[in-house]
Amino acid sequence: MTNSTLPQFALPAPVRQLYVQSLLSRARKEVLRDALLPTLGEVDPNSLSSEIQNYVPAQARQALQAAGIRDEHVFALPVVLKQQPTLLGYYRLLLGVSQKQFYHARTGMQLFKAMETENDIRPAALPRLGELCSCLNEAMAEMITGIDGGVTPADVEQLPLLMLGTQLDGSWRTQIGSRATKDVFAAIKDIIDAKGTSYKESEDGNSLTLLNSAGRKTTIALAADPDVVVVEEVGGVAFTKVAIEIKGGTDQSNAHNRAGEAEKSHLKALQGGAGDFWTIISIAGMDASVLRRESPTTRRWFDVTEIQRREGPAWNELGSAILMAVGI
Repeated sequence: MTNSTLPQFALPAPVRQLYVQSLLSRARKEVLRDALLPTLGEVDPNSLSSEIQNYVPAQARQALQAAGIRDEHVFALPVVLKQQPTLLGYYRLLLGVSQKQFYHARTGMQLFKAMETENDIRPAALPRLGELCSCLNEAMAEMITGIDGGVTPADVEQLPLLMLGTQLDGSWRTQIGSRATKDVFAAIKDIIDAKGTSYKESEDGNSLTLLNSAGRKTTIALAADPDVVVVEEVGGVAFTKVAIEIKGGTDQSNAHNRAGEAEKSHLKALQGGAGDFWTIISIAGMDASVLRRESPTTRRWFDVTEIQRREGPAWNELGSAILMAVGI
């Protein structure tokens, strides 16, 4: 007999894991060991041996030999990168460097970014592959010889996976933010539609323009930073009436960081002449005073979950606020 007083169990849907798996599947074909090994089987073994002599530091080769690890499983070689340019990502991951850090202007690696992202070696990058490999291998040798107790095959196999996990987590967070921004913009369009006001939508669907009650041209648009803006033209001059930052994450442990990120965006908008500042964020379980302290520029707070569901006090408040800001 089932005891009805027992608590019911419920787990969140594995949406994140399905997203991560799809990216992992692609990574196996492009930037992980699964991609490296078949590529090594396609290159000329004599060229491989010659380049190992030229590009791999002797001390590091000795460390790999003691661990039973093949040099070409660790060190970057032009002949390998020419065969599959995306494997530049393998060496980057093995070194534990994020894409943002690796391809930053100060590293000089921007020239090679298309190798990892597009599997393409730009004409200007081709003659500098040797320099690239030398630079990578110096750093790789420092890491290999610096591992306490000596490097192991498990290190070589697992270190790229750990770094990739961080990269995929960042991608997932970006995906959440992008989805939330689109949901909120769609909700704002619904508010305007419900009012019955006609507007002109851009071809890409990222903005809508209307004439408000004062006869002024007003545009609501997706933007890079902040996420959504309400812009009104007065006397032929456009100014931002409202800057809206949208944070889609719901984990409370990172809420303060999200509020802080919103503040940075609002400060930029303030410098650009924006007049009002709203933040749409997960508020459930949060201390409102703490959020206000993290983003003092924010004048209105709305719960992102209520906006996405189109129900609750935040949804009702947003409806009134948008209509007032647009002037209809």
